[in-house]
Amino acid sequence: MYTTHNDATMPSGQEGLPQGAHEGDKTVMRILLVEDDEKIASFIVSGLRQSGFAVDHAADGLEGLHLASTEPYAVAVIDVMLPGLDGLKLIEELRRRKVNTPIIILSAKRSVEDRVRGLETGSDDYLSKPFSFSELLARVQALIRRSTSTAEPTRLSVGGLSMNLLTREVTRDDTPLQLQPREFSLLEYFMRNPGKVLSKTMIMEHVWDYHFDPQTNLVDVLVCRLRNKIDRDFDRKLLHTLRGVGYVLKE
Repeated sequence: MYTTHNDATMPSGQEGLPQGAHEGDKTVMRILLVEDDEKIASFIVSGLRQSGFAVDHAADGLEGLHLASTEPYAVAVIDVMLPGLDGLKLIEELRRRKVNTPIIILSAKRSVEDRVRGLETGSDDYLSKPFSFSELLARVQALIRRSTSTAEPTRLSVGGLSMNLLTREVTRDDTPLQLQPREFSLLEYFMRNPGKVLSKTMIMEHVWDYHFDPQTNLVDVLVCRLRNKIDRDFDRKLLHTLRGVGYVLKE
């Protein structure tokens, strides 16, 4: 569920980049967040920036309307209950102005009627509070793929590791590896984020889909099991630990 806890380092220098701007040799997508709750906003902004996005944040509906009408964004994440202009009216106005940015609604209202009303305003997705960041990130990425017509990959490869997402076969240097379902899920998460540090909180949310309990060693045990299978019998190690920060898969 959403939390203000953060135990991974936030990338710097991405704020203010336009949609599709280049930082070095990487394309940085720009996201708009319209959310008046300071803690939730801080949590979402930090998580999106850690995931490689540039983020603009508006704390009220009028500011959100101005930004969304004047700047290009890959996705807008908009809360319903906003000062100045509520989220549904904001979305209706954006669509009236022919702003076609994909939109995810955030709302504490969970009924079918509320979801239908939200989608009828012209939004593309609806996420009820409380939510896990991993789910929000997956929905953001799905909207980006849909809007850019980017095909979902069927195979992932990192440093001799190969994963077939259709057959669920995993090999390293052509040697088959037998993974349990959670090990496969964790390795897929690493392989979709090569070179990126993943905190224990992020891993817990992705693999188990609940808030990280700092007293548990579930993540450490699973990472150890995975490391034994993908690294133990090979000279070149791919899965690395950054103490106090998290884990990273890289060559």
